[in-house]
Amino acid sequence: MFQRKNFQLRTRSRTLALGRRTLLMGILNVTPDSFSDGGQYLDQDEAVAHAFEMERAGADILDIGGESTRPGSRGISAQEEIDRVVPVLEKLRGHLRIPVSIDTSKSEVAEAAIRQGAEILNDVTGLRRDPLLAEIAAKRRLPLILMHMRGMPLTMQKKPFAQDVMRDVIAGLRRAVAVALRAGVQKSQILLDPGIGFGKSAEQNFELLARLPELARLGFPLLVGTSRKGFLGQALGGKAEGDRLWGTAATVAVSILGGAHIVRVHDVAEMVQVARVADAIARPHSAPIQRTEKTR
Repeated sequence: MFQRKNFQLRTRSRTLALGRRTLLMGILNVTPDSFSDGGQYLDQDEAVAHAFEMERAGADILDIGGESTRPGSRGISAQEEIDRVVPVLEKLRGHLRIPVSIDTSKSEVAEAAIRQGAEILNDVTGLRRDPLLAEIAAKRRLPLILMHMRGMPLTMQKKPFAQDVMRDVIAGLRRAVAVALRAGVQKSQILLDPGIGFGKSAEQNFELLARLPELARLGFPLLVGTSRKGFLGQALGGKAEGDRLWGTAATVAVSILGGAHIVRVHDVAEMVQVARVADAIARPHSAPIQRTEKTR
């Protein structure tokens, strides 16, 4: 069984140990149109309440985003994104005990979120949209999550898919890492995300999950997000987003056994249980002592 490496990730408030156990990143979409929970937490008070609920359920990180990146989405302005996330961050600051990640591909949004306490940058475009995010991460000494996306949200599920998905993902992530390193981001502050569901066919998503150890060999901690995604619905005979809990659970377990250090999920309480059991299976075990019975 593949054994993931241990890493240490430094935020402004703490050091996160990656590898000893899987960390849970709880998703908070402050949007009207995200694919699974769009509109549920657009109200600031409901968003704040849900953040605390995920913390109580066992989330290690809160990932907050104000722009949907579902297939077909057109995007919004930086100011609209700021107007959605900053008031929530203001209400959480000083009260939430877990670090906050800002899910954005815009440097202006990142700067505004950092001023309100965000400690991790999560860019689904892998610095293709706004390379200045890398400079911000370097200057502020913040962790930077680089995700692979083939195309952009508006077209990513319409363009031809890669003939070799693993080669495409590795090449894209290497380019993103090179941009980050040139901007001064320390290697120890970079995490990689294969971008499940972002410009890949359903079959390619499953292939990436089965081949995660190949991504782990790039030498960076891995974050994997499969929660409620469309490829699960296809495998489950067309089940809607809210009915993909057990499909998500299966992919979370597989991700951990394949080397994921962080899993990004909607259903924190349930996935904490999945992660703990998968961790117990993945944990190195000593070989049993072979006892030789005496014969008469």
